Amino acid sequence: MSRVIGILSGKGGIGKTALTTNLGYALTELGNDVTLVDANLTTPHLGFHLGMHLAPKTLHDVLKGASVRSATYIHPLGFKVIPGSISVKDLVDVDITKLSSVISYISDKSDFVLLDCAPALGKEAITALQAAKEVLVVTNPDLPSVADALKTLKVAQRAGKKVVGSVMNRVRWVADELNKSEVEQMLSSRVIAEIPEDRNVPKSIAAKTPVLDFSPKSPASIEIRRLANNLVGNEYSVRSTGLLDWLVGWMVR
Repeated sequence: MSRVIGILSGKGGIGKTALTTNLGYALTELGNDVTLVDANLTTPHLGFHLGMHLAPKTLHDVLKGASVRSATYIHPLGFKVIPGSISVKDLVDVDITKLSSVISYISDKSDFVLLDCAPALGKEAITALQAAKEVLVVTNPDLPSVADALKTLKVAQRAGKKVVGSVMNRVRWVADELNKSEVEQMLSSRVIAEIPEDRNVPKSIAAKTPVLDFSPKSPASIEIRRLANNLVGNEYSVRSTGLLDWLVGWMVR
């Protein structure tokens, strides 16, 4: 059965799109057929992260009647991408109510469909949430981010969606941050990954490729691979060389 996971956050700037692209690549590395969908119609960023922001056909075109195949692109790293359009004029005549049927069609052809959802709880985010079967809530370890994540989590639960868990992103493990136990207590949801702050992530975005490809042994790359293995039920252990790279990377950040 295909897993359609909506990747949500309570506010913008959390790092949700970077997590979507990298988690998609990590799942592809594990042998899965993966499709990434930019379900943020107003401010789509998935294409920017992957160098596909000028794609001739996008999800916007699909929601106006174009075929799904015409807007589906195979990334050189192996996963499929349905980007959004960055043109304001392409918002005209978009029928967002078709999103669920589009996602249903895609899910018949993929092991994993990851939806990069719009932040907060507007119409776009709610529509994407309705199209998902499961949700992964992303937050930073600060009070405003976690408070907004809690609202998102509650809406997902009321919609009857399976909550895979929460991801703490851009973690520095310093005194002024909320720790894992505090976040779990606030959200009443298990934190299944703590992705560290990693200078390689913005560098990879500038290079238009996932950090797992840009710097495979960086701290963020290792933790995102751990998350991907968690999702498919695999144990994940870092080889000694990988652990050394992780420690070195952590010390020089």
